[in-house]
Amino acid sequence: MPNSADKFFKEIKNKRIAFCGIGISNLPLIKLFHDKGAVVTACDHKSREELMNIISELKKLDIEIKLGKDYMKDLNVDIMFRTPGINFFTKELVDARKRGIVVTSEMEVFFDLCPCKIIGVTGSDGKTTTTTIISEMLKQDGKVVHLGGNIGTPLLPIIEKIDENDVAVVELSSFQLISMRKSPDIAVITNLAPNHLDVHKDMTEYIEAKKNIFMHQNAFSSTILNKDNDITSKFSDLVRGRTLFFSKKEKCSDGTYLCKNGDICVSSRGYETFIINKKDIRIPGEHNVENYMAAISSLFGIVSKKSMVEVAKKFNGVEHRTEFVREVNGVKYYNDSIASSPTRTSRGTLSLFNKKIILIAGGYDKKIPFDVLGPIIVDKVKLLILMGQTANKIKDAVVNSSEYRDGNPDIVVVNNMDRAVEVAYKHAIPGDIVSLSPACASFGLYENFMQRGLHFKELVRKL
Repeated sequence: MPNSADKFFKEIKNKRIAFCGIGISNLPLIKLFHDKGAVVTACDHKSREELMNIISELKKLDIEIKLGKDYMKDLNVDIMFRTPGINFFTKELVDARKRGIVVTSEMEVFFDLCPCKIIGVTGSDGKTTTTTIISEMLKQDGKVVHLGGNIGTPLLPIIEKIDENDVAVVELSSFQLISMRKSPDIAVITNLAPNHLDVHKDMTEYIEAKKNIFMHQNAFSSTILNKDNDITSKFSDLVRGRTLFFSKKEKCSDGTYLCKNGDICVSSRGYETFIINKKDIRIPGEHNVENYMAAISSLFGIVSKKSMVEVAKKFNGVEHRTEFVREVNGVKYYNDSIASSPTRTSRGTLSLFNKKIILIAGGYDKKIPFDVLGPIIVDKVKLLILMGQTANKIKDAVVNSSEYRDGNPDIVVVNNMDRAVEVAYKHAIPGDIVSLSPACASFGLYENFMQRGLHFKELVRKL
């Protein structure tokens, strides 16, 4: 009897399919659908020059290419795949749906076809680290794990190789979730705070998109919620299956909690189980304690306590997340480029060190307020180096803070990362800590946070 993937690929043979957004992640999908007999069109708003390397690959397959500002206009196709970076409510996609064209995405089709258990993770902060921790614990326990979604590689190209006994662990952004009508078997929401308000029409739309991670579950599924977060803690009444909480502030009757002595414990069906003390977690920061508690809640009873503890003690963290780069003249440099929101910077870098640091921040304006960040910077930063569209917004939030005094902190506005690192190097003295933790997205200066972090690391290594 053919499985779901076999049936799907037979049905799409000779179908006209457009992939909107030609990126590295879409290239395997384009090749897959071409090999399965679909008539593929690759579309992107970028120019031929910007996509030169990818286009040369596509030409070998004799795939039609459509580029420029009208790349999605009047496509004569049966199915359109959008990348997460293309807003679901873009006029061209709305018009396509009205014309009877199927508009979908790699993750939506993967959820339809996946034969194994899926664990999905979303949130405003911490989702990549939590996703990675979950996958590491499963692998430590001997499971075959497929890591994807907003992290790792596309999973749809390997769908035919996935066994029903494997586990798929996927990180899901609001842009992916907004159009999804299937939810994972286990859903994890790390936290929610204002984010991506440059794309979502308001905070309500952002929250509603995130809720899709659990709204389409069945009674046999489970959802893990942050009890300490004002938004996620209220979701429990909407959960169809089992609700598990995690909390640093109070004991959970079903979930994971932090004791006053630092012990992380699980309460499950009337039994209490000690897992690990937070001081034994290798990666630093209170936010990572929360990430571990979320992971433990999602996997308790699925993987052994031994596997959980071993990962906690040896896992070094994910690149660009408070990543130690090097020490120069007694000054330690950290790369926290992933911090693309004020809460990520305040709960991450600015919570880690017991002394005032030199902070490099600023970037693309996602229309998120910085008021909350102002007093934290005053308390935790000795020199603030700002760049990008949000430089003056962050500066105003600091200066307008009631705790601010002239020179506390010193503030320098620069044009680029080269100058930011130069200023930090010039002002730092032995014992200082310099951290890139932008509190903003990278767009306008870089294509993504990874490119931003790599550039920072390259400059630091040249000091």
